[in-house]
Amino acid sequence: MRNLLFLTIVMFLFMHVNAQNEIPNVVSGKIERVENFKSEFITARNVDIWLPEGYCLENKYSVLYMHDGQMLYDAEKSWNKQAWDVDDVASKLIKSGKFKDFIVVGIWNGGENRHPDYFPQKPFESLSQVEKDTINAQLKLSHVPLKKAFCPQSDNYLKFLVKELKPYIDKKYSVRTNKENTFVAGSSMGGLISMYAICEYPHIFGGAACLSTHWVGTFTLENNPIPNAFVKYLSENLPNPKTHKIYFDCGDQTLDALYPEIQKKVDSLMISKGYDKANWITKYFPGENHSEKSWSKRLNIPLEFLFEK
Repeated sequence: MRNLLFLTIVMFLFMHVNAQNEIPNVVSGKIERVENFKSEFITARNVDIWLPEGYCLENKYSVLYMHDGQMLYDAEKSWNKQAWDVDDVASKLIKSGKFKDFIVVGIWNGGENRHPDYFPQKPFESLSQVEKDTINAQLKLSHVPLKKAFCPQSDNYLKFLVKELKPYIDKKYSVRTNKENTFVAGSSMGGLISMYAICEYPHIFGGAACLSTHWVGTFTLENNPIPNAFVKYLSENLPNPKTHKIYFDCGDQTLDALYPEIQKKVDSLMISKGYDKANWITKYFPGENHSEKSWSKRLNIPLEFLFEK
């Protein structure tokens, strides 16, 4: 288990550093890159925008914002030779004619800033000082690069997304700008920030897909106060189920083994808040692990859910 944990953490830390700078190859459509998108709120990073085959100004497209953008399109350009193959999955859905046309905005993570960028800030700030110290100690033991006490910056990350990146995309591309056509998705820590985004900006995002959501925040369940803080935050901030869609899932192997029991608590909460099969999906995938290969295999489920006509 210790070796597994170490390898998982290495994956998180070097996902940004080892991704190559070439434009990803895609099976259909094309990638347009914004190099080092400058921000007043977070560190500069690349943004890779996937446009489907036949993209044209005469049509209007929905938008999917996805985190860990360097892992989305091309396994040969990723550090671990795995990718979500988003372009492949999205192309098949669009070509079927059963779903909305959409583009994908892949936001690269910030390397060593990934954990503070993606860790929901308000739940962390709700902890006592003793609980914050516990989280800090757990992250230090996990080799997350902490130069000082852990301090989430996800509120700034969401400001970048909402106040800087979305206006850029809305202006440059032929897209529908309302929340009914604006979605956010990610896995692991990217699942957490997707959950946080739809709760903090329900007027911006109409749906969120959270795969293998990293409910533990650190890398252990033992003496960990953050899962309960996340559930409490959700109980107070979930958006209106009549106007929003949320997807959750998890496996039970490797790092995903930490998630099922917490996900059950979240699922019970969703039901109590009025979510049902019309606006919420939760899936459990026995035997699936914490990897891009696993997420790619089931990505069609949340995309069909979010982009159904």
